[in-house]
Amino acid sequence: MASSTPPQCSITAAAAKPHQTPQLNYPSSAHTHSTALPNHRFPSHKVSATSKPNCISKAPSFLSPLPTPQKSHLSPDFSGKKSTRFVSKLHLNRPKSSLSTRHSPVAEEVLEQATQFAFDEHQLENVLLGFQGKLSGSEDYCFLLRELGNRGESAKAVHCYEFALRREKKLSERGKLASSMISVMGRLGKVDIARHVFDNAVNGGYGNTVYTYSALISAYGRSGFVKEAIGIFEMMKNEGLKPNLVTYNAIIDACAKGGVKFKVVSEIFNEMLSNGVTPDRITFNSMLAVCKGGLWEEARSLFDEMGCRGIDKDVFTYNTLLDALCKGGKMDMAFEIMAEMTTKNVVPNVVTYSTVIDGFAKAGRLEEALLMSAEMKCMGIALDRVCYNGLLSIYLKLGRFKDALNVCKEMEGSGIRKDVVTYNALLGGFGKQGKYDEVKQVFERMKAERVLPNVLTYSTLIDVYSKGGMYREAMEVFREFKAAGLKADVVLYSALIDTLCKNGLVESAVLLLDEMTKEGIRPNVVTYNTIIDAFGRSAGLDYSIDSVIPGDNSEGVVSTSAAVKDVATRNVECGENNKVMEIFGQLAAERSLISRKFNQNRQELLCILGVFHKMHELEIRPNVVTFSAILNACSRCNSLDDASMLLEELRLFDDRVYGVAHGLVTGYGDTVWLQALSLFDEVKQLDTSTASAFYNALTDVLWHFGQKRGAQLVVLEGKNRNVWENFWSTSCLDLHLMSSGAARAMVHAWLLSIRSVVLEGHELPKLLSILTGWGKHSKVVGDGALRRAIEGLLNGMGAPFHLAETNIGRFISQGTTVTAWLKKSGTLKVLLLQDARIHPENAPSLDRRPNLQPLPL
Repeated sequence: MASSTPPQCSITAAAAKPHQTPQLNYPSSAHTHSTALPNHRFPSHKVSATSKPNCISKAPSFLSPLPTPQKSHLSPDFSGKKSTRFVSKLHLNRPKSSLSTRHSPVAEEVLEQATQFAFDEHQLENVLLGFQGKLSGSEDYCFLLRELGNRGESAKAVHCYEFALRREKKLSERGKLASSMISVMGRLGKVDIARHVFDNAVNGGYGNTVYTYSALISAYGRSGFVKEAIGIFEMMKNEGLKPNLVTYNAIIDACAKGGVKFKVVSEIFNEMLSNGVTPDRITFNSMLAVCKGGLWEEARSLFDEMGCRGIDKDVFTYNTLLDALCKGGKMDMAFEIMAEMTTKNVVPNVVTYSTVIDGFAKAGRLEEALLMSAEMKCMGIALDRVCYNGLLSIYLKLGRFKDALNVCKEMEGSGIRKDVVTYNALLGGFGKQGKYDEVKQVFERMKAERVLPNVLTYSTLIDVYSKGGMYREAMEVFREFKAAGLKADVVLYSALIDTLCKNGLVESAVLLLDEMTKEGIRPNVVTYNTIIDAFGRSAGLDYSIDSVIPGDNSEGVVSTSAAVKDVATRNVECGENNKVMEIFGQLAAERSLISRKFNQNRQELLCILGVFHKMHELEIRPNVVTFSAILNACSRCNSLDDASMLLEELRLFDDRVYGVAHGLVTGYGDTVWLQALSLFDEVKQLDTSTASAFYNALTDVLWHFGQKRGAQLVVLEGKNRNVWENFWSTSCLDLHLMSSGAARAMVHAWLLSIRSVVLEGHELPKLLSILTGWGKHSKVVGDGALRRAIEGLLNGMGAPFHLAETNIGRFISQGTTVTAWLKKSGTLKVLLLQDARIHPENAPSLDRRPNLQPLPL
């Protein structure tokens, strides 16, 4: 990345041209879509100030039941997205409220003397005694407590509080001191001291006030003790005290920091309104923070409600809304909100940009993320550590290693040292490209610079080496991990399970899953998705762990069992009698020595069903990856009956998603099509990568079982809902984001479409193209599965397309040649798709289970 500022770029939210984007020349791949930032596509939802009287008297509309049919029943968990950085630092750098400063100049003199020496009880006592006649009551002492707290002088603050308490006799003044002290200790994270002060104040008869309770709620909330904060809030009401604005702001903020569900917090908000307490900007900022898990619709409603109530929005309001939108994958809307900021005289800051950049990156829109980072520089906003690490990760994902290293140089040039996040990104980036020498060098440099590796570091290294077949190196990394005294977590175990599954050792993966749970580590949806996918890939195959298939030169080949026992013996001698070490020994000894037995389709699908049952028992919500893995397993299965059985059973957990899949696969398309359209509308509200994965998996299984017309109808619905952007034109069809089934169905639809253009008397463009991508995930560049599938399809129907000499992932043909082929009498027949199974309209209903209790995804 060039460190200098680009000579010309526009600001995202320029008042005159809010939609203009920086025009920077970045290298792009042959199949990268336009990197221009999105235009506004959504209404602004602005509420006029004149509507204020109509909306203040009632709760926001999002707190009421929403009758709209467009409300999605799919959980945000269905997207399977990793969360972006939480940015609701609601009060960081906020201009402090202009409270009246009633302290005397003497208090400032005492503070100056008290901070000139390290804590010494007798010395501080002498300073306070020397000025006690001049200090004017609780106001001066509260000032001292606040300022000592701001300097981190907790011990001095405690002594000063005890000194003031001994001299103050009025209960009301003592209450002020207690409230101030609780707040100070809360800001310093010393909640035990804060609770001690509170208990003594209540027992002493001067702590039973709204202010002391509110201060303790805030103290608990700051430290993440949300249950304790809610307990104090309920205790306060039981004591007959009426919460005020400060109290409600404190409890809502505590709920936001503690991850309390939105429904629970909205009840507190409703209670606030019913008690006649008017929310302010801090209230709404905290409510927006509750939506951090991707509840973008609720966040947008809150944002609009602020405008309705005439409450000004600050940069923290915008940042928190942007965080919710980015986590929900609504990047176009996030860009619109960001563009609105400067028109409202709110200047975006480093958190604003880093949030949106991270959102674009997680949505796979990496070039747009780079454009935003360039614009950030144009704005004169210095990148922080989070921005640099995010930018580094983007370049590594793009394979632009030189730019990634330049980011590291620029980062250090700005005075920011590389941290463990930086090194983890470098290790993962080089590892995914198979640059194992660079991985070793980066890890050694990390240790040389005394940056302590964490669990993720070791997880990344084990994953990199394992996927590269370097099992002995992975074993050594695990030994070092154990020697460092770190405890394995769900990420490390999931990486190990993924390695086993990709090597076909599904049984060992299940054993390791059992070992994981015995260690008290709870599996997550990623863990289970890996095993479901592995069972699907091994459908029809049974992998034997202890068998060997000797090669031609089998002399001297030690059996796997013997090799594993040898490794296990050495591990025991080293005090490492560990299942993980045993498995690594097995992998290192076996490599490709795996035997296969056929005809186990039903057994593998039953295992998938068992895993799904286990997820349900543990209340782990399946997501779109789970759905894709299950449908992919069905696609690999040669038995329609077995696949139908699995989908039928899964309808018990979610009749909406799996019921539609089951109906389309088994030929009840007309019966379930309305349900399918409703489901497609819900999927549209999710981010594009989730929607794309959904359509790809569904069309693959339909195409596999001969429901080709159904597959075509599904992809056309995806096209109509803009699941794949900018992929279809008269001259070009870009398939590189589609699965094999979706792409083949789309080719038929596209050729039918341009056939209608020809029959209407219009000329086709001079050159027609079908793009399949370079096969970047295949071992041989250009030898991707999608390219081979489309090549076979085109050859099978006699379409006059051929591979371009300069682009081995692109099929081309002259427009005149395609026109002549489309006009042939037999062309229409090969273009029209049919379903292998069609059930009549009066066939028995699919709903053979009338009392299904679906598990919402």
